[in-house]
Amino acid sequence: GLWTRCDHCGVILYIKHLKENQRVCFGCGYHLQMSSTERIESLVDANTWRPFDEMVSPCDPLEFRDQKAYTERLKDAQERTGLQDAVQTGTGLLDGIPIALGVMDFHFMGGSMGSVVGEKITRLIEYATQEGLPVILVCASGGARMQEGILSLMQMAKISAALHIHQNCAKLLYISVLTSPTTGGVTASFAMLGDLLFAEPKALIGFAGRRVIEQTLQEQLPDDFQTAEYLLHHGLLDLIVPRSFLKQALSETLTLYKEAPLK
Repeated sequence: GLWTRCDHCGVILYIKHLKENQRVCFGCGYHLQMSSTERIESLVDANTWRPFDEMVSPCDPLEFRDQKAYTERLKDAQERTGLQDAVQTGTGLLDGIPIALGVMDFHFMGGSMGSVVGEKITRLIEYATQEGLPVILVCASGGARMQEGILSLMQMAKISAALHIHQNCAKLLYISVLTSPTTGGVTASFAMLGDLLFAEPKALIGFAGRRVIEQTLQEQLPDDFQTAEYLLHHGLLDLIVPRSFLKQALSETLTLYKEAPLK
C-alpha cells in the first residue's frame, strides 16, 4: 500500500508524495483519481466543511442480484470507502466564498448514480437555491446504477429540475467540474448543465463507450475522442484546468460572477 503505478506512463509512484502532489503523476503530469475526501480537502478552506445527509443510505428496492447480491456490493463499498454512497455533499468556504459543493467518488461502485446520489445532490441544490449559494459539482461516474433500474434513471430528471429552478428562476451560478471518468447518465444530465463546464486535463468524458459508438457508426474514431481536449476543441467545454490551479480558477470565477452586472 506504499506504492502505485501511473495509469498513463507506468512510472512507479510513492503514494505519500503523490497525495502531497494532489495525485498528479510526477513523470507525465497525468491526473490520477482522487477520493471525494481528498478532493474536498483540496478545494474547501480548512475547518469550514459542513457535510449534509451523511447517514442517508441506499436500500435494495428491486432485490437485485447478479454474481453477488446488491446489498453485499453496497456493504463492501461502504466498508472500503467509509462512505454511505457515491457522493459527498455539503457547504464550506472556497477562498472565503461560501459555496454548496457536491463531490462524486469513483471508488464507490464506480461513482454510479443511484437514488441516494440523486437525493443528496437534489437536496444540496435546493438548499443552495434557498440560501443564495453557488453550486459546484465535481463529477466522476460510470453513469446510472443498473442495480436500481428505473429508480436510478429518474434521478437524472430530478436533479435537472432542481437545477432549472436554481439557474433560471433564482438566477444562481452552477459550475460543473468534469473529472475522469464522467460517463453515462451523469453526462446525460447534470454534468453538462453547468453555466460553466470545467474539466481536468485528459479526462475521459462521454456517454456511450467508444466500442459501442464505433460499431454503431461503422467508423473509426480519432485517438483523442472523448478526452477533455477533444471536447474543448469542439465547443463542449469552457475551460481545462490542471488540478493544482482548480481552486484558484473557481475562486476567480466566483469573484467575477459576484461582481457581474448581468447576474
